[in-house]
Amino acid sequence: MTLQLDARVPTGPLGDKWNKHRFEMKLVNPANKRKSTIIVVGSGLAGAAGAATMSELGYKVKCFCFQDSPRRAHSIAAQGGINAAKNYQNDGDSVYRLFYDTVKGGDFRSREANVYRLAEVSVNIIDQCVAQGVPFAREYGGLLANRSFGGAQVSRTFYARGQTGQQLLLGAYQALERQIERKGVTMYPRTEMLDLVVIDGKARGIVTRNLVTGAIESHVADAVVLASGGYGNVFFLSTNAQGSNATAIWRAYKRGAGFANPCYTQIHPTCIPVSGEYQSKLTLMSESLRNDGRVWVPKKQGDKRDPRQIPENERDYYLERKYPSFGNLAPRDIASRAAKEVCDEGRGVGDSGLGVYLDFGDAIKRVGADVIRERYGNLFEMYQRITNENPYEVPMLIYPAVHYTMGGLWVDYNLMSTIEGLHVTGEANFSDHGANRLGASALMQGLADGYFVIPNTVGDYLASNKPEKVDASHPEFKAAEEQVAQRTKKLLSIDGKRTVMSFHRELGKIMWDYCGMARNEAGLQKALGLVRALRGEYWRNVNVPGSDVELNQALEKAGRVADFLELGELMIIDALHRKESCGGHFREESQTADGEALRDDENFAYVAAWEYAGEGKPPILNKEPLVFENVKLSQRSYK
Repeated sequence: MTLQLDARVPTGPLGDKWNKHRFEMKLVNPANKRKSTIIVVGSGLAGAAGAATMSELGYKVKCFCFQDSPRRAHSIAAQGGINAAKNYQNDGDSVYRLFYDTVKGGDFRSREANVYRLAEVSVNIIDQCVAQGVPFAREYGGLLANRSFGGAQVSRTFYARGQTGQQLLLGAYQALERQIERKGVTMYPRTEMLDLVVIDGKARGIVTRNLVTGAIESHVADAVVLASGGYGNVFFLSTNAQGSNATAIWRAYKRGAGFANPCYTQIHPTCIPVSGEYQSKLTLMSESLRNDGRVWVPKKQGDKRDPRQIPENERDYYLERKYPSFGNLAPRDIASRAAKEVCDEGRGVGDSGLGVYLDFGDAIKRVGADVIRERYGNLFEMYQRITNENPYEVPMLIYPAVHYTMGGLWVDYNLMSTIEGLHVTGEANFSDHGANRLGASALMQGLADGYFVIPNTVGDYLASNKPEKVDASHPEFKAAEEQVAQRTKKLLSIDGKRTVMSFHRELGKIMWDYCGMARNEAGLQKALGLVRALRGEYWRNVNVPGSDVELNQALEKAGRVADFLELGELMIIDALHRKESCGGHFREESQTADGEALRDDENFAYVAAWEYAGEGKPPILNKEPLVFENVKLSQRSYK
């Protein structure tokens, strides 16, 4: 069956769509809200904000996270800032400019209406967070401060030193805890969603496993919201927390939700390089550092001198040279490929040759070490603890790493997937960033979806559909529980010779080598065969110790890696089918004369939404054409 990709974009001028749509949406009166139950999976910015706001409106909310506290959601790791079109700096910013920068930054592969709404709502987010007490940085006179991020020529990023995600999450967490205390939200920590239950074509609940006791339980609702984050850990080494996974959205995909643009993955240009074969995680160095840090490599190949001994005329500030208009604040996909290019030329630094310098020497001379410490002190301290080098004295060593995924479950303007009643927010959906997300826009999207979009659109769904009452004794819930139990027992019964971690590491290397920063037909075809073979071996030879009636982290990871093996295959299939370069998807066969991404708007100006066709069958491609009425399609240039 072919998916129905109706984006439900409201009619009328771009700037009026959201307000017009909100007026036209059906409402649920306060008494009826108390009769409706909504499930929220995930407690990061999108999940916590959505759960708290819907409970504030009067709905009964169940919120689930696999961590021991919603405070541990991975949103807490975001560092640099959050964008908003406030124009406090009077430097020419506006809602329309933020909209345009986001569409252009995503290489014209996003839906105009969704992006404009994001830019429009951004101004409300800052007011909301300030009211919560989020300690944004302020100028000497007390006004909120801003800094610049990649892909923009204005300063629109609000920040809390280098821990903006943590402070924003604490604000959302406090709002969530307030609703938990007043019994509006029931919180289920250490509980993992393992299946979605669909009845008569509508999402009616989830099946979970209690990660402490192993109990498999069903939870019924009138609507389900997935806010479970992205799938960057398919690459094994990424800046994501080790627990971050794709299981919730992948199980929804296998129940009928379209998966959009899975090959769109973001490689962040400033991360601490890989240090050894047995490393299990990479560490982000915020993009905000490129406000004051200058990126360079030696002009000569194989130059192993101490960076402080390399004179200015023997340094190549390659971003400033190639992209003079944006310099070190070129977008992430462009800055990452540029770093790979100079390393491939033999000019990379560090023991592996896979590194470039991020140098603060000029900034310290210009404004002093105390000012730099005030702006980035916690980031410098983190870098020194990890590398044992002092970035106030020696340039940072950085290299690109997997950071974010622009792909995700397909959603319409209401953030509803192809399954009625299943809404998807934040990084778990595909909606706003096209083929490349601009820095400081993930926090913006998560809070926009949670605080301002989903509380409106879920209400419209409930008022329009009036779901029938069901309970956990329904046959569909019992069947899903049985499938989860059988899958769990199968993983425990294999008793093979290889650990789950070894399979994950091997999958990650395949994905990085052939479906990472640069991709080509031959490499992707090879990767497809390797991933399929690895998945076959996984179900024959994985070893999962312990039992399913206790805390068993090996079992948790086994289920997640099994999903990553299937998702990795879909990512490769998507990358093979999209024979153009756009944003973070760089096909070597499709590039300009000077090595930039070359789009093919005639053949690929669409969202690729993949439909699960059944075990062992190839996924079905569905297309949502992208229509640009307000932005002119053009070759991206940051020069």
